[in-house]
Order: sequence, then structure tokens, then C-alpha cells
Amino acid sequence: MDSGNLAWSVAATALVLFMTPGVAFFYGGLVKAKSVVSMMMLSFAAMGLVGVLWILYGFNMSAITDGPTWLAGNPFSDFGLANASSDTLVGATFGATFAIITVALISGAIADRAKFGSWMIFAGIWATVVYFPVAAWVWGGGWIMKLGESFGWDVTVIDYAGGTAVHINAGAAALALALVLGKRVGFQKGIHKPHNVPLVMLGAAILWFGWFGFNAGAEGTFGLLGTEDSSVGLIIVNTLGATAAAILGWVIVEKLKDGKSTSVGAASGAVAGLVAITPSCANLAPGWALLLGLIAGAVCALAIELKWKLGYDDSLDVVGVHLVGGLIGTLYLGFFATGTGLFVGGGFEQLVVQFVAAVAVLIFSFVVAYVLGLAIEKTIGFRVKNEDEIAGIDTVVHGEEGYALVD
Repeated sequence: MDSGNLAWSVAATALVLFMTPGVAFFYGGLVKAKSVVSMMMLSFAAMGLVGVLWILYGFNMSAITDGPTWLAGNPFSDFGLANASSDTLVGATFGATFAIITVALISGAIADRAKFGSWMIFAGIWATVVYFPVAAWVWGGGWIMKLGESFGWDVTVIDYAGGTAVHINAGAAALALALVLGKRVGFQKGIHKPHNVPLVMLGAAILWFGWFGFNAGAEGTFGLLGTEDSSVGLIIVNTLGATAAAILGWVIVEKLKDGKSTSVGAASGAVAGLVAITPSCANLAPGWALLLGLIAGAVCALAIELKWKLGYDDSLDVVGVHLVGGLIGTLYLGFFATGTGLFVGGGFEQLVVQFVAAVAVLIFSFVVAYVLGLAIEKTIGFRVKNEDEIAGIDTVVHGEEGYALVD
């Protein structure tokens, strides 16, 4: 790895790590004032726990060098990365940031009502049993990476930065936990409003800032910067364009549906666009990326209404934004991926492998998260008492207040 690739890899790693505090701010602003500390701690705790697990054995599990491609790598092949080279450690650290934010994203579905210790148990086991293997399937030589080959087709599943492994994965787990923990006290439309809109906007801004490292960071770890194989220019313009278009899509739908375009809607639209472009950032012409962003923003703005119609309490719309947005971005490649999409020179093959990969990860993550969440709820309990939820769980769980307004 030359100095340019190394410098960008380190910078991109820092950018992606910064995204998890961005999630904390984004989620923290959306909950009530007496739950903001608890909400943000769920993200920061993921940084601590998943970061340690990734170094100990998670990175080893994320690459399959032998054995069945539907499993994961050997967690003890280089325990604690004791024998890894310097270049390998750079790539491993970059990969850790993806694992961390994927787990943190799930927490938005259980806002205001989760026990901290139970969340930590869930996060550690889910990362080990679901995220680490799925990362191996998608990027580390696993069955999803080889899906097209197994069908005898000259296509591969496209997931450049995590449509399946990150967003569908997290969104499916979020739906499972929302079902396990049940609805918040007083669950109904309009009763749970963001307590700090500027905090939401700050979180969204940090996420967009960090997402350039999220999408383009692999160019450095793969040593592609400065070569004819580098697609970093395409990646960054698509990361900008799809996100900008998604903001427009979301606020237009809001205006048509509710009569007002909101700042929280604009922030959510930006996140929806970032989610959708994640798998496809290196494989779409900029015009198609703009269309993807517009569709994702509009559809996700409608999808967040599903929880009111279907009765599941996805507190901060992880399902409506990350699961739906991840599905849109992943399947969109089947139609518009450069050279292989159905409408740009390819056949149905790309769409088929994208669909199979998306559905498989969705089902696997949902089932494991549901069983794990239910086991925790039935044993040590996952949800706080109703009276603690009503009072606000910051002081009960952490002994702190987000805003000390009186000395």
C-alpha cells in the first residue's frame, strides 16, 4: 500500500468511525429529552463492544479461506490479530467501523424502552452470529459473493459498501426487536416528537460527511487510488447526488401528504439517499444515481407510515429508512447497474442475484434477531418497566440527565 492509499485508508476509517457518533446525535435528537442519554449510549456502547470483538475474532470470521461458503471464517485463525501485517491491520480497522455502525443502527427501533445490559448482550451475540458471517458471505468469499457463479452466470452480486450486509441486515434485526419489545407506552401517531431538531440535523450532517469514507474508503484499502481501476470519482459524485435527490424526494412527499416540508424530513431523506446509494455507488452512472435518490427519498417517506398501519413500533424508523432504503438500492442495481442491469445492456441475471442476496440476508437476520431478542426478554428481560419508560430512562438506567437546566 503506497502512501496515498495508506493516507486515504486511515482518513476514511476515521470518517466512518465518526458516523456512529453521528447516529447517536441523530437518534438522540429524535427521542424525548429524558431518554437522550440512554439513546446515545446504545451507539457509543456498540463502538466499545463491537470494536473489541472485531479485533479479537470478528475480522477473522469475515473472510472464508476454506470450508463451506455459507458459514464464516475461523474466528481463531489469528486471534486478536496477533500476526497480522500492517496493511491487513489497516483493512481490519476499516472493516471494524462497518461492524460498529451496523449494530448501532439497530438501536433506533427500541428507543425509550430498552435495558442497557440486555442491549449489550444482544449486540455482542448478534454481531458474532449475524454480522460477522454476513460480511463473509458478501465480501469475504462467501456464497453471496459467488452466487452468480453458482448459477453459471457471468454476473456477481453487487454490494459495494453494505446494502445487504449493513442496511438490510440492521433493518431486519430492528424489525425483529421492535416486535419483541412491543410498543412504547402511549404509542400513537404524533405523540412521540423529537425533543431536539438541531441535534437531528447535526447527526445527519455528520453521517453525510462520514459517508464519503464509508463509500469510497475501500478504494484505498484495495490500493486502487491513482490507478485506472479506481472509481473514486464516480463514488463520491453518486454519494453527493443520490443524497441530494433523496432530500428533495422526501420533502416533496411530505409537502403533498402533510402540507409541510420539515427539517427532520430533510435529514431523514438524506439518510435514506445515503442508504440507497451504498450498495450501488460504484456501479451507476450519475444520472441513474440521481433517480435512485429521488425514488428512495419518496418511497422511504411513505414507508415510515407502515408502522402506524401495521402496528409495530419501530421508534426511529430504522425499518422505513434502512431496510426499505437498503432493499431499493440493492434491487435497483438489477435494472440500472452499468453493463449488467436489465435496462442498460444486461439481462435478468443481475436482478435475480440481487434479489436472492437481499431476501436471504433479510430472513436470516430477522429470524436470529427475533429468537435472540425473545430469549433475552424471557430470561433477564429486555424492556424497562412502564413507569421507568414514562419517567424517562436516563436517570433510571444511567443516573444522568441530558440537560441539567437547574443547578
